[in-house]
Amino acid sequence: MGKLSDLKNRLIESALLKVEKAGNALPHPATLFALFALGTILLSWVVSLLNLEVTHPATGQIIRPVNLLTHDGIHRMILEMVSNYTSFAPLGIVMVAMLGIGIAESSGLIGAGIRLLVLTAPRRWLTFILVFAGVLSNVASDIGYVLLIPLAGIIFLAIGRHPVVGIAAAFAGVSGGFSANLLLGTVDPLLAGLSQEAAHIIDPSYSVNPTANYYFMVVSTFVIAITGTWVTEKIVAPRFGDYQGSHRPEEIQHLNDREKRGLLFASLALLGLLLITLLGILPENGFLRGADGTLLSSPLIKGVVAMLFISAAIAGIAYGVGAGVFRSDKDVVKGMSEAMKSLSLYLVLVFFAAQFVAYFKWSHLGIILAVEGATILKSSGMGVIPLMILFIFLSAVINMLMGSASAKWALMAPVFIPMFMLLGYTPELTQVVYRIGDSISNVISPMMSFFPLIIAFIQKYDKEAGIGTIIATMLPYTVAFFIVWTLLLVVWLWAGWPLGPGAGTMLP
Repeated sequence: MGKLSDLKNRLIESALLKVEKAGNALPHPATLFALFALGTILLSWVVSLLNLEVTHPATGQIIRPVNLLTHDGIHRMILEMVSNYTSFAPLGIVMVAMLGIGIAESSGLIGAGIRLLVLTAPRRWLTFILVFAGVLSNVASDIGYVLLIPLAGIIFLAIGRHPVVGIAAAFAGVSGGFSANLLLGTVDPLLAGLSQEAAHIIDPSYSVNPTANYYFMVVSTFVIAITGTWVTEKIVAPRFGDYQGSHRPEEIQHLNDREKRGLLFASLALLGLLLITLLGILPENGFLRGADGTLLSSPLIKGVVAMLFISAAIAGIAYGVGAGVFRSDKDVVKGMSEAMKSLSLYLVLVFFAAQFVAYFKWSHLGIILAVEGATILKSSGMGVIPLMILFIFLSAVINMLMGSASAKWALMAPVFIPMFMLLGYTPELTQVVYRIGDSISNVISPMMSFFPLIIAFIQKYDKEAGIGTIIATMLPYTVAFFIVWTLLLVVWLWAGWPLGPGAGTMLP
């Protein structure tokens, strides 16, 4: 039995190493999009030679491929290169959101909030709080990876439990529950912008709001936190047992007086903002209601990115002043500029992604693939639930080879959103299914950008740990998250609940 187990472990380790090697052999995501853009140009020429055409099922219009390697096509690519970039929907959205989050992060508000949440938790609730805090940390981009995960190891060691178990629980929340949250984060407007660009292939007037998946993701937050807690306590913790390493517990720093004062200032500032918001939405003619008097068309929903910036900026400035971190406006601006520096790689990637999406749309390849794919899927006779389960699985597999959620969605959205729209399913549904698949395999994907950092955190307590250790530890979370999230989606579809404000699952 022991030899069989050793053989099985060696085979798994060998397979994982091959996946890692194959993933590392891929070009940089920016290079991939440049190649995709070039491939789209060449493919438009090939498809135009084949005289392929499809009939738009909604309008009855005959759609033919457009060859980009023509006089007009070449001129258009050159003349609209800049506007493709600057008008790319996710670009401005992410930059504005990051400006506000940069203030909150540089002031220390986000770090203090996470420490307060974790350190005040009763011991029997600690695992749940770690997973839950990990999910919530996604609102602030990468803060969960660099702060919460190593802190979880320190906390578990301090209470006499195996530190790797604490790291696994926090990692499951931060990465496995990446798409869930009680608040809107940077990923929501980012994916919504890409979804809207893809939806325009079928319907140029279609709008995808950053709140498109909000209701589903709020419920998912508790589902993932409970599931992650169960996996940690029933599967992961028994596997590791007691910690026998040489590391001694470190003292966990509680909030000092300055940090407490900063949190008080931030709370009062947010309370003031909440009161102003209520004054704007409660009266029938409130200044924050939409032109038609409803909340769905109000700036709170349609301008959610601006509201995210305002909220994060006000709370961050209030905390910074209260804690003595911000002494002048220069400190605030410095925090915003640091956040922009973290986007430098994203700005490069978006340039090539924007060209690829534009070329894909101009060539009509997107709608041709969508119509043909929809025809095949219709003839297969599969219902919405089998289709969505297959799409979850496909997204999870692709995530094993490409780490960036936005890069994958920029590639997949122009194909799958039009395809599912032609089958009658909303872009919001396609997006939420992608988010499930993208999240569940994060914790076992060597291509995830923070995977090497997680290895370093675990090796602090276990020098022999490697990629196989991490994947073997985190695989139960992937399986459990896949099962419960899929079941939640099935229940949601069966009940016909909206995924977010004004976002259903079926097109009219």
